[in-house]
Amino acid sequence: MNDMEALVQAVQLRQDAIRAVDRGHPWVYADALRDRPKPGDFVRLQDQKGAIHGWAIADEGNIALRVLPGPPQEVGLFLRKRLAKADSLRTRCIGGTTNCYRLCNAAGDGLPGVVVDRYDDVAVLRLYSAGWVVHLDALVAALSELPWVSRVFRRYGVTRVDGRKGGETLMGAEVPDHLVVLEHGLRFLVRPAKGQKTGLFLDQREHRRMVGELAAGRRVFNLFGYNGGFSVYAAIGGASRVETVDFSASALEDAKENFRLNGLNPDHHAFHCTDIFKWDAPGKAGLVICDPPSLTHGKSADGAAKHAYRKLNARVAPWVTHDGLLASASCTARLSDAEWEAAVSEGIRVEDSWALLMRSGAPLDHPVALAHPEGRYLKFALFTRI
Repeated sequence: MNDMEALVQAVQLRQDAIRAVDRGHPWVYADALRDRPKPGDFVRLQDQKGAIHGWAIADEGNIALRVLPGPPQEVGLFLRKRLAKADSLRTRCIGGTTNCYRLCNAAGDGLPGVVVDRYDDVAVLRLYSAGWVVHLDALVAALSELPWVSRVFRRYGVTRVDGRKGGETLMGAEVPDHLVVLEHGLRFLVRPAKGQKTGLFLDQREHRRMVGELAAGRRVFNLFGYNGGFSVYAAIGGASRVETVDFSASALEDAKENFRLNGLNPDHHAFHCTDIFKWDAPGKAGLVICDPPSLTHGKSADGAAKHAYRKLNARVAPWVTHDGLLASASCTARLSDAEWEAAVSEGIRVEDSWALLMRSGAPLDHPVALAHPEGRYLKFALFTRI
């Protein structure tokens, strides 16, 4: 036993929780332990016979403990090792024409409850665990040692952890309202304190590139288009016309600016500020992209979510030309891949016969622990008519 192990208290878990920990699941729920440690405390996980099965950081809420890999270590050393390893992985798998990506994907990088996104020289930190708030200084210090980091920004918006909007600069020069970053050589405006997630939907990066490769000569409808990521790739890829639809006027203004940043004239395309469920499509398109926000947030809503995905895809499928493509996506972890695909398939085949061309999930910078199915949230599928 090392010095850190001697200082960490032990908590006894029920046998079913021990089995989950041994399989590699990163969460221990509150009903699995009798006495809860304070958020931020480090604990050893003990079975009823006294055997140790790992260590964890204590949290609030239904997830009482977040399991950490390896033997207990001093928190600063542990964080430096974890983040350095995560950074090395991205250096190997992210091309030099991209300077925005997920640096740390929580449990997939051995830091459950911690998400860090890179935007050029800015590390944007988002905490999904109150336990890590106690160790915020150590997190910032570990991030500051990465060679590309000159600023660290904390993004708020996780109700159970910080309960507020916006964010603040924790290290380095003040992070401005917006930044411009590179993705596969294209330029995008990012708002770390106001944008969705931490500014961009980084998990759709490779799907955006795919859309660019498929868009040549096609009319494109980008539904739930946000700040026009898919739209820019489609226009760069040679789409005859791109129509971006979103409920947010400010997001569409950013979409237009993203067109300009890449040498595209937004006036040659169309931007519709409206509810997609009320929008009357002006004809058909050779490529329709349907990437809605999550349609379910609780287990009791699963049935409603399946219905919503069926209804939504049934609505948009008739807008695809006979030789066209439908790119449909989901960001909910509540529905399995099979459940979501079945809901989409049931929706679109009401209108015609279709074939599945491909299905995929998040890119390489979004690793998921094998025993953590809750981390596999992104779903993307490409369909064509038969």
